[in-house]
Amino acid sequence: MADELQVGHDSPLESLTLAENSAIQIESCNECEEPKETEDLANYLKSLGKGKTQCEKLCGYLNKLGGKGPLKGCKTRWFVYDPRKCFLYYFRTAHDSCPLGSMDLSSAAFRYCLEAEEGTFEIKTPEKEYILKAKNQEVMMYWLQQLQQKRWEHDDKQSHLFESYLSNSEQHSDSSPPFKMEEEETNDFLDRVKMPTGLVGEEAASLPAPLQPTTLYNISLKHLGTEIQNFGSKTVFQFYGSKPLRENRTICEETNQAASEISESPSLPKEADTSDKDCQQEVQKISSQMSSTDSLKNLVGLNTGPVPRERFAVKDRTSPDKDTSLRNDVLRLTRELSAQRDLVKLLHRALEAAQQEKRACGSYLTADDSTRLELVRHKVRQIRQLENRVSLLEKEKQGMEQSLKLQESQVEELKQHTQLLMEKNHAKQEVILKLSEQMASESTGKLEDNDEVTIATIHDLRENVSHMKDIQEAYKTQNKFLNSEIYQITKLWQNSRDREKALIMKCAYLEAKYSQIESKYLVLLHKLQDVSGQDETYQEIVKQFIANQLKWEIKDEASLSDGGLCSEHDEYGFKSISSPVQDQSILTRIQALRRKPNNPMVMQEGQEKNNQMKWENLLSSKACGELVPSSDLKNLIRNGIPKEHRSHVWRWCTNKRVQHIREQYSNNHYQELLKLCKNKQQAASKQIELDLPRTLTSNVHFSSPTSKMVQKLRRVLLAYSWQNPDIGYCQGLNRLAAIALLVLQEEEDAFWCLVAVVDCIMPEDYYSKTLTGSQVDQRVFKEILSEKMPKLVSHFEQYNVDLSYITFNWFLVVFVDSLLSDILLRVWDAFLYEGTKVIFRYALAIFRYNEEEILKLNDHLTIYDYLQCLTKNISEEKKLMNIAFNEMNPFPMRLLRNRRAAHLEKFRAELRELEKIQVEYVKERDEHKELLGVASEDEEET
Repeated sequence: MADELQVGHDSPLESLTLAENSAIQIESCNECEEPKETEDLANYLKSLGKGKTQCEKLCGYLNKLGGKGPLKGCKTRWFVYDPRKCFLYYFRTAHDSCPLGSMDLSSAAFRYCLEAEEGTFEIKTPEKEYILKAKNQEVMMYWLQQLQQKRWEHDDKQSHLFESYLSNSEQHSDSSPPFKMEEEETNDFLDRVKMPTGLVGEEAASLPAPLQPTTLYNISLKHLGTEIQNFGSKTVFQFYGSKPLRENRTICEETNQAASEISESPSLPKEADTSDKDCQQEVQKISSQMSSTDSLKNLVGLNTGPVPRERFAVKDRTSPDKDTSLRNDVLRLTRELSAQRDLVKLLHRALEAAQQEKRACGSYLTADDSTRLELVRHKVRQIRQLENRVSLLEKEKQGMEQSLKLQESQVEELKQHTQLLMEKNHAKQEVILKLSEQMASESTGKLEDNDEVTIATIHDLRENVSHMKDIQEAYKTQNKFLNSEIYQITKLWQNSRDREKALIMKCAYLEAKYSQIESKYLVLLHKLQDVSGQDETYQEIVKQFIANQLKWEIKDEASLSDGGLCSEHDEYGFKSISSPVQDQSILTRIQALRRKPNNPMVMQEGQEKNNQMKWENLLSSKACGELVPSSDLKNLIRNGIPKEHRSHVWRWCTNKRVQHIREQYSNNHYQELLKLCKNKQQAASKQIELDLPRTLTSNVHFSSPTSKMVQKLRRVLLAYSWQNPDIGYCQGLNRLAAIALLVLQEEEDAFWCLVAVVDCIMPEDYYSKTLTGSQVDQRVFKEILSEKMPKLVSHFEQYNVDLSYITFNWFLVVFVDSLLSDILLRVWDAFLYEGTKVIFRYALAIFRYNEEEILKLNDHLTIYDYLQCLTKNISEEKKLMNIAFNEMNPFPMRLLRNRRAAHLEKFRAELRELEKIQVEYVKERDEHKELLGVASEDEEET
């Protein structure tokens, strides 16, 4: 009894007695609708059948395996299903009021094993596994099918409730996320098992409980309190006889009494039976009337309308001779027609030959003597040719005649040979008949001796075959049941997954709404803070409100990162939820809240699927995944490369950039550089070791100095310092190589990606000691920004804001540690394919994205604070991409090259002037030192 669940006295099924069961049954029966018109007979009969099935109550006696040690064994329990909670309660007897335990069927699975005892099946719940035993196999299958059906109905009910909840929430909200649960019906893998009469249902309660060895054996020792309570209620029930329970019992018992009084009233099935008979009589009358009207129509044969063609067909069928004669005439005429056509063709040919002869004779008569002589000679030559051809044809004829004679002789020989073979075959058949007669005569004697043995073996074989067929049918039934169980569990899992997805979408939607409300609240506090003429107490209260709100936001974001709906890090190791900024001002916080989309999951899901489908079609159409540069490929890369294809496309872009460099070295060039790093000390190794702990500190792969990624990054940077000794190492290369490692994973691929970025894509001297290329790009960017956004540039000049403090790092490391990881990787996708103009496009797009908010700021320090968080406030990557590649057009690469060249000349001229000034300064300093030295010597002499 240790496996039975403990149920307290406050169980919701204390009132689940037989009287309530009958009341529920009658109420469900009364719900059956009667037909309003006699014409809808079929629908009424179907509704009656449904009403009968709905009235069946799932209850009955089953043996339950329980206990431990010597008390372990099967005990008879009365099981009742409660459709309100999808629970299966079990009692000791059908007359008990308090259950001994319950099973939650909403998340349970059912199965049975053929090797187990007959009627044994299992119910596995998340908490426990129950082993039950029915009286026979039929009762077991009925219980399993009913439990499956009840579980499905409960889940369907929950789905409808959830759907109604979502629809109600959509009515209250203006733009709620779209969601619609799909309703699917279960497929019946097994034929429905009929309800076993007297073994399942309320009829089983009237029968005596199955006998046990002793009364004590069937009592639950674990639930003695429940057993005593049931015993007391049973004695009270026996004292009052068959009347209802006492009036002063609980409210549940009063409801049972009302249900029992309803059960004594006239029941519906009798009326249903009489209505069924009346309906059948009316159907027969209608069918007889229809048949009689049809027969009358056929007999009368109304003369209205044209005469049908079928009558002529009947007359034609009576004359088959005429039909055949006409067909023969048609065939004969078609043959004559074809013969006449052939004759006409021959006459045409003869006419053409006669006309040609006539033309020749006319030309002969009109010609002079020389031409006539030539014509005669030509005719003589033609005659000779014809004679030669006739002689050849005669020779061919003779040869054909000889071959014909040879074939005739061969045919005669073959005929003689076939005749001989037929005679031999006839003789062999006679021999076979004689031998078969001898075998039959010999086998009859042996069969009489072995009759008894063969009959016994055949009987055994038949028994084995029948047994194997039974086993086969049992396995088929078990297989069908398991298929239905798997199907239902899969559908339940899909429904729960859809509900979870809908809840996640709803949560994201509510979070966006909360952000909008919070931004309005902060705007209100900011306006109250700027209002002049207030008391100091009011201003301090407003400041306190603002500080508290920012602290609450930091706590909320931290808690969301700890146990939110999304994971803390993405697949590349970046934080999916940005860490809160402690010194973030109220204005930047307001802008960040305003830029949160209403429903990011719904907005991005469709776009990602469409983009992924385009990439799948592109790569599947190419052999071995090879890509070809084109405008379509450029548009796809600008929209973003899917995560599963990003490493492949980056590797292709890198190989395309460094192909001319790799051809100069061997295939093991990277391994050779690593050996060189081990044997010799590089001057840049100290700076590399200092920068390694400062590389992508927010990424989980670089958080520990002993991680594998940090070791790979060290080897890549040291190898590049030997690859390009002129640069060696520059601050910023560590972050470029780290991004390449996160996406490409392999050290060698990341090394060549770093070579492609520094040596091929970026301009010359971009990472040199003077950073010439970087400073030139800053001047070019300021010039282009003044052309694209003149108001913004004049606003910066008004408050003496130098943008190079913000943008220099963007260009040097290609926005690493500036943009969010999703937007950063999209920038790198386009950067590796198109080049440095992508950096200019996105830098301009970032300022255009925040232009309106920057123009509202009227303080030098406030502008700098806002610019420091400028890239962190961007969450709409689609909008940023549209600004970069559409609003910033035209942006040709030729214009960028020309302006770089012009600013490079100016910068080099300024460097030369600085060098001259430096040389003059050094000379003056040396001369001054010499003069000071002479003066000191004179003083010493004096």
